[in-house]
Amino acid sequence: MLTADSARDRYVATRALTEQLAAPLSPEDQTVQSMPDVSPTKWHRAHVTWFFETFVLDRYADGYSAYDEAYRMLFNSYYEGVGPRFSRAQRGLLGRPGANEVGKYRAHVDAAMEDLLDGPDLDPDLLALVELGLHHEQQHQELLLMDIKHVLSVDPQGAVYRPDPVDTSVVTAPLTWTECDPGGVVEVGHTGEGFHFDNEAPRHAVYLEPFRIADRLVTAGEWAAFIDDGGYRRHELWLSDGWHIVGEQGWTAPLYWGRDGDSWVVHTLGGPREILDGEPVCHVSHFEADAYARWAGARLPTEFEWEYAATAYGASPEASRPFDLERLQPRSAGAAALSQMYGECWQWTSSAYLPYPRFRTAPGAVGEYNGKFMSGQMVLRGSCSYTPPGHARPTYRNFFPARNRWMVSGVRLAADVTDD
Repeated sequence: MLTADSARDRYVATRALTEQLAAPLSPEDQTVQSMPDVSPTKWHRAHVTWFFETFVLDRYADGYSAYDEAYRMLFNSYYEGVGPRFSRAQRGLLGRPGANEVGKYRAHVDAAMEDLLDGPDLDPDLLALVELGLHHEQQHQELLLMDIKHVLSVDPQGAVYRPDPVDTSVVTAPLTWTECDPGGVVEVGHTGEGFHFDNEAPRHAVYLEPFRIADRLVTAGEWAAFIDDGGYRRHELWLSDGWHIVGEQGWTAPLYWGRDGDSWVVHTLGGPREILDGEPVCHVSHFEADAYARWAGARLPTEFEWEYAATAYGASPEASRPFDLERLQPRSAGAAALSQMYGECWQWTSSAYLPYPRFRTAPGAVGEYNGKFMSGQMVLRGSCSYTPPGHARPTYRNFFPARNRWMVSGVRLAADVTDD
């Protein structure tokens, strides 16, 4: 948990990482938007700054003066309770403020925040808002990289974010299973120790039948076999909405895959290269993940099966792969049982994103953070290679619409345990 002693240092470190992630891009590159779901890099930098200005400084910093009142609307994402918003789909049209001016905005807010956090007797409610803001910024650090990847993928000049070494030394073992016999009723959800988002609570009981879960993620080589077997042409494998999108969008492979003769090439932050058979497939939608699972004679885990398995049998997030800015591409699995739970790809579950029993939205605009999105989305668990340090935990509930695939999303299979 954030304390008065650690607040300023945590704030400074988190804000510095955001700037480090944006650094490889020129000011011009930071203005680009490639599709409505993607935000320009400068907008991410400004929005997370807006969060601290709006929810912390306006309330707790005596005499604070806003950097620019126009930013109140420009960098509000979806908080209806604090005023109007600029259209998400048109963020790339914002010629001003430029990336350099956004840097001045960040410096203005940072100076005020550091002064505030240097003060005596910090209010516990203030610390709670700062901690929420830091985790919010960590979410945008991850989104920033995903958005940069999409923007560069449509650049006809083949722009590269930064070199990303390819590790061909790891040989991925055949897929195996961990048997999970939870014995009926288990508890899921956050225990209350340490930070969590509101959608991870309250902790509650669920009933689980015995199941098994794959010890690693589905690989690119396995996905290529799915494609070769007509996976994107066989309607019987797909949910109806997914099959409609396959036809509408012309999907024939995961996002960022393309043919180069007889080989598959994938776009990465380090540029295009041939796929590695053993690396995890990523940038697939829930519809694709579900179709693959059906083709493989398996299914996707529920979010509660995933959480139980990760807690009972998996390594902790801290013991998994650490965030490494020099190696951002998801890596092949090692030999450990139940590997890749964290640090490679977010993993689709079969669970709709819904409130837990007794969930209550927090009062005020901050309560808009998660609750109002509990409709029409699916849950992903784990974390990915873009997830910053200290942001992953077994109870974390990520969520996206079933058709989305620009985020680093992969597949872990599950299956029922039967008497056969």
